[in-house]
Amino acid sequence: MVPEDQEESQPLLGPSGGSVPRGRRVFLAAFAAALGPFSFGFALGYSSPAIPSLQRDAPPAPRLDDDAASWFGAIVTLGAAAGGVLGGWLLDRAGRKVSLLLCTMPFVVGFAVITAAQDVWMLLGGRLLTGLACGIASLVAPVYISEIAYPAVRGLLGSCVQLMVVTGILLAYVAGSILEWRWLAVLGCVPPSLMLLLMCCMPETPRFLLTQHKHQEAIAALQFLWGSEQGWEEPPLRDEHQGFHLAQLRRPGVYKPFIIGISLMAFQQLSGINAVMFYAETIFEKAKFKNSSLASITMSIIQVLFTAAAALVMDRAGRRLLLTLSGAIMVFSTSAFGAYFKLTQGGPNNSSHVNLFMPISTQPVDPSAGLAWLAVGSMCFFIAGVATGICVLTNWLMAFLVTKEFSNLMEVLRPYGTFWLTSTFCIFSVLFAVFCVPETKGKTLEQITAHFEGQ
Repeated sequence: MVPEDQEESQPLLGPSGGSVPRGRRVFLAAFAAALGPFSFGFALGYSSPAIPSLQRDAPPAPRLDDDAASWFGAIVTLGAAAGGVLGGWLLDRAGRKVSLLLCTMPFVVGFAVITAAQDVWMLLGGRLLTGLACGIASLVAPVYISEIAYPAVRGLLGSCVQLMVVTGILLAYVAGSILEWRWLAVLGCVPPSLMLLLMCCMPETPRFLLTQHKHQEAIAALQFLWGSEQGWEEPPLRDEHQGFHLAQLRRPGVYKPFIIGISLMAFQQLSGINAVMFYAETIFEKAKFKNSSLASITMSIIQVLFTAAAALVMDRAGRRLLLTLSGAIMVFSTSAFGAYFKLTQGGPNNSSHVNLFMPISTQPVDPSAGLAWLAVGSMCFFIAGVATGICVLTNWLMAFLVTKEFSNLMEVLRPYGTFWLTSTFCIFSVLFAVFCVPETKGKTLEQITAHFEGQ
């Protein structure tokens, strides 16, 4: 669910010789920025343990019915859609560092509002604020990390962004098995508060400082992060924010990746990945597991492992192959989940379905999402910022539609029908990845453009 397209960009300051920077502060700065995606993941995962707790609460504490619970889970995606737009505006005007500092405010305020909530409206308001912060963090953090990293570690640090998201989800699930929803919201204030403290000590990225014609500040930032500025030269700045006109959509090199990007975002959400993350504990309760919290934690651990594995092999295996493989596993997982619901329909509670538990838990939720973001970035970044922006907006609006209506679908189609429907969309996504998504591994932007132009 994080845009990793900035991983493809090149630094404005690069080594003129063969020396490799050895500064360690770049790792501290990357960790500080990655606390944004970590908080993002915690906010996404918060609803899974919080909703059952809120549905069990008795007055005067706020209590969620089924409709309010669907809004509690889904409204964060509306905030994220607005945050993505706001983050894009802040990115080039306020800078990368200031944007990250600003996004900590709605995180902390949002969780504080949830902690103090006396009614459903305060709960929804807090979730909306955390969603706004999620949208900003998901856009700005990868940019900051890619622009401060030297080439030898850029891939490693870039892959940590998605890993931090799923780790944040895991923390929310684990802590939610111990803490009730108010104390879980208090814990949600900790990562962004730590991020605020650390980011205050970190510099702005050298790339942004150069675009503001602050050469001395850029060199100072480079020396702080990389350990030395000697032997480094400044190449000419490019115009990275070219205008986008509707007439450009007539070119195959523009409309083809644009359509592919929007389609990947739509398929990503129609696979039900956000619904599974937002309502994991509720889904496992409906699946009649006695310990739905443990089932959610197990699923989240496997998310983390899949994400780490995907990050390690991504550059060697390529985006399209991993998209196809993760989609195929999603087909198997969602089909197995649907079969599980069908077989246990009307039966007693049972937590011993070991043979079917593993397919349920191995849904590669976030690795598939991260690959979709990266594929979109690889193809759309060179068109115009607005193209990637529209893809991001499509993702969050589709996420809202799916997460808001998921509970209703579970009632209308029954749980097994809902998961078989998502399995069908996963089949279409695999076919789309195989026949429509080009491999961008090892290709320059010019080569990707030539491919779409048919040259």
